[in-house]
Amino acid sequence: MASESMTSTDQITGGQALIEALIANGSDLAFGVPGESYLAALDALHDAKSAIRFITCRHEAGAANMAEAHGKLTGKPGICFVTRGPGATHASIGLHTAFQDSTPMIMLIGQVASDQVEREAFQEIDYRRYLSEVTKWTAEINDPSRIAEYVGRAYRVATSGRPGPVALALPEDMLTALCDRQETIPFQPAKAHPGPDDMSALKAILEEAERPLLMLGGSGWSKASVDIIQAFAARNGLPVTVSFRCQDRFDNRLPNYVGDMGIGANPALIKQMQDADLLVVLGARLGEMTTGGYGRIKVPVPSQTLIHIHQGAEELGRVYQPTLAINATPDTMTCALETLDLKPNPAWTQQTADARAAYLDWIKPVTNPGPVQLADLYAHMRETLPADAILCNGAGNYASWLHRFYQYRAYGTQLAPTSGAMGYGVPAAIAAKIAQPESTVIACAGDGCFMMSVMELATAVRYKANVVFLVFNNSMFGTIRMHQERTYPDRVSGTDLTNPDFVALAESFGALGLRVNKTSEFEGALDHALNANRPTLIEIMVDPEAIAPTATLKSLKNQN
Repeated sequence: MASESMTSTDQITGGQALIEALIANGSDLAFGVPGESYLAALDALHDAKSAIRFITCRHEAGAANMAEAHGKLTGKPGICFVTRGPGATHASIGLHTAFQDSTPMIMLIGQVASDQVEREAFQEIDYRRYLSEVTKWTAEINDPSRIAEYVGRAYRVATSGRPGPVALALPEDMLTALCDRQETIPFQPAKAHPGPDDMSALKAILEEAERPLLMLGGSGWSKASVDIIQAFAARNGLPVTVSFRCQDRFDNRLPNYVGDMGIGANPALIKQMQDADLLVVLGARLGEMTTGGYGRIKVPVPSQTLIHIHQGAEELGRVYQPTLAINATPDTMTCALETLDLKPNPAWTQQTADARAAYLDWIKPVTNPGPVQLADLYAHMRETLPADAILCNGAGNYASWLHRFYQYRAYGTQLAPTSGAMGYGVPAAIAAKIAQPESTVIACAGDGCFMMSVMELATAVRYKANVVFLVFNNSMFGTIRMHQERTYPDRVSGTDLTNPDFVALAESFGALGLRVNKTSEFEGALDHALNANRPTLIEIMVDPEAIAPTATLKSLKNQN
């Protein structure tokens, strides 16, 4: 019927106009869970499947996390379709992650028909109110002739300034209504650039510094900007740290890299930052995790001179008041740094070498209780996986070994939520493998984290996303148990888990299932998984006492 209407009236449905606007703005991939509220858009996707691929997910949280990971990986808005009410509320976790991680993303939400609004119709929610805290902009399109306008604005809002998520609600009758075809100009992000005065001031402050530290983080990076900042640091002998879960902003093997300023950061690195007389922060917001609950750096005026460079003007001075604030993106700032002629202090090189030595000592494997030595597993992966391997994780103490003992060697190889969202690593890895099928993709998850998105194994199998899923099984919510034993020793409440047989579970989905009971079994299991030509789950049995690289449950209890 839609095709006949289009032929006889030379008009298209709102659903067709929506898909045409997405394609015109360069989107070729979307994730979602189908719903009756946006059937007209699904119908339009049927005719456009050669231009835009729709990945059917098994839960809206998984779909939203995949879209967020796609945005993080590509720098272009990840697209997610969900239905009204429960669909949107399930998916809101992905919006929260995109907001806190400054990831460009557009969520398209089916909505009740316009003649049912304000009646508390089936699954009705006013998304402009509901999602206002987790999006940069939320709107509802009530006129199909304005679809190109709204969609174009969504792309520009999602990618300009500090990137982030946008949500558009799509009333069911609007998607079936007819409208004329609409013209659109593909989006280009509006990027802030440093001015000559900014660069002159930065040069003067930096040349006067005796103990500078450069911190990288946030979104808006590219391979080119990472290459430039690496050359800039090397040319001037500057030590470089990165903010929480932004370790792929600088090749960890390079001599200027001195470690990450995240949860459980190297005490020597924390001291170096506190002893620095100048912090140059490029891209990072200086949030709670990076600053150790805002305790590693004094609020609101740091003890160190602070040069803060960020793409969102509203972030400059939000918590920390900088001596010099520069509104610029990582891409535009690094272009300016490429031609900056500095007179480096010879002492910087020795300070960098000392900090690098402390970092290399920090990543030497440490022992933990039990027959599986987790640091050794990551040491093996950093030595054997290709430099462009993508490692994904959610939240949990299992990730502390990953962040400390693995080395990221290329930009775009770390997909991890700075929001601390559990259940992220599995869908993120699937999205990465779909976007880059030739890349090696590893998902790291604790048993609690994994079970929050286990249903997406079906998505991995369906789309032949041959991810290697590492499930670290200690039969508990490890992070919460750690805090519990520290604060309320021997009063376990709510943190024990009863798990399925993960190997059998993986096989039931059509994936390969393997189990590692001791360190020596991991090398063979990983090699088998990487050559299996299907998604593979490796269950890794972890002694519950191995709660963190620097602590055991027993040691936490003994602190009290």
